[in-house]
Amino acid sequence: MPTPKQGPRLASSPAHERLMLANMATSLFQHGRIVTTLPKAKRLRPLAERLISFAKRGDLHSRRRVLRVVRNKSVVHVLFTQIAEQMKQREGGYTRIVKIAPRRGDTAPQAIIELVTEPVSPKKAVVKEAEAATKVASEEAAE
Repeated sequence: MPTPKQGPRLASSPAHERLMLANMATSLFQHGRIVTTLPKAKRLRPLAERLISFAKRGDLHSRRRVLRVVRNKSVVHVLFTQIAEQMKQREGGYTRIVKIAPRRGDTAPQAIIELVTEPVSPKKAVVKEAEAATKVASEEAAE
């Protein structure tokens, strides 16, 4: 078997790494936050954000794609009903990684990865609309 060329893995094999990330994603959606090592949190973030994007779509195909990773149907139900509703206004950045003190036994760098539940501030939305309006106005003036 050829050696993997993608770089270092979190576990011994790609299959084990996928299973670890799936378990961590399930725990994240179940509890809202988990404490893990920093490399694992950084590898979990893109997977969790992709799953939340699927949940925001809400169709059957998206539900089945999420069920490939998260095997617990009750967690998938919570993801599609509650978490997707909280993230409806947010366009990305559904998770937050906060570094904490190293682990006591082996001084591994620890981090908390959590879902961002705060609502999007209306000020940013107004600024984005204003920027879009000025862009449209400048394009009309150029014509």
